[in-house]
Amino acid sequence: MIIGSHVGMSGKEMFLGSAKEAAGYGADALMIYTGAPQNTKRKPIEELKIQEGWDELHQHEIEHLIVHAPYIINLGNGVKEDIFELAVRFLRLELERSEAMGGEVLVVHPGAHVGEGVDRGIERVIQGLNQVLDETTTIPLALETMAGKGSELGRSFEELARIFDGVKHNERLRVCIDTCHMHDAGYDLCQDWEGVLQKLDQVIGLDRVAVVHLNDSKNLRGAAKDRHENIGFGAIGFDTLYRIAACSELSTVPKILETPYVPGAAKKTFPPYKYEIAMLRSGVFDPALKQKIVEGEL
Repeated sequence: MIIGSHVGMSGKEMFLGSAKEAAGYGADALMIYTGAPQNTKRKPIEELKIQEGWDELHQHEIEHLIVHAPYIINLGNGVKEDIFELAVRFLRLELERSEAMGGEVLVVHPGAHVGEGVDRGIERVIQGLNQVLDETTTIPLALETMAGKGSELGRSFEELARIFDGVKHNERLRVCIDTCHMHDAGYDLCQDWEGVLQKLDQVIGLDRVAVVHLNDSKNLRGAAKDRHENIGFGAIGFDTLYRIAACSELSTVPKILETPYVPGAAKKTFPPYKYEIAMLRSGVFDPALKQKIVEGEL
């Protein structure tokens, strides 16, 4: 089981700090943003302490770095040309930065059609990806499965496949499957994980799966809301998430936790990742985990 979590990258240590955080969680993998996910402000690549970070990761035998593109990128926007053009420019920059950092894949949300309809949104995403995926970079780009909130694109394997089919250099494309998103989009992970896996293989191909975002959900299946929950404490449940994490067909694919911090007293919150990683490796659900996280981090 290759497993890790999202970690921060900020302050003086930058990527070195990310590596230390991942090592502290006992992870095999980590996921970062190259800057704040809500804006385009970015430090120069020379200031990110990339080599120092990799030296730290190698000391702990961590080999898998996943990079996530910021949320502001919306290739599906067919209404405002300036928003679409910003998305193209910034995604190209993120590919360059991710490759410079040694990332194995860059994950991006496909985008939203903002009321123009799925067909128009997919057309714009294809147009944008055909501009971005050129010879300047080689790092793969993984389109994430989405929950279907609002006008999100990528709520089904078929929508993602349509994008794959329209992109000229689609050998660069991969998929990131998010368990919370798939559940909220209506896929029955609990009762028919094998069927979902078979469908994914038929429509896109299991060889295209580059990352699994392993998250529980606060919502009932099909809610189209996208609200993550800690492992085993939501509507998907531990047994199903463990089955996905340990799935032999995805054994070489990194599993990344994006579960929420656990609230404690005085508005403090605590990262759950060290505890969730250990619990998943054990294969046994601990109903007292949240309390142990708070007590262990005080």
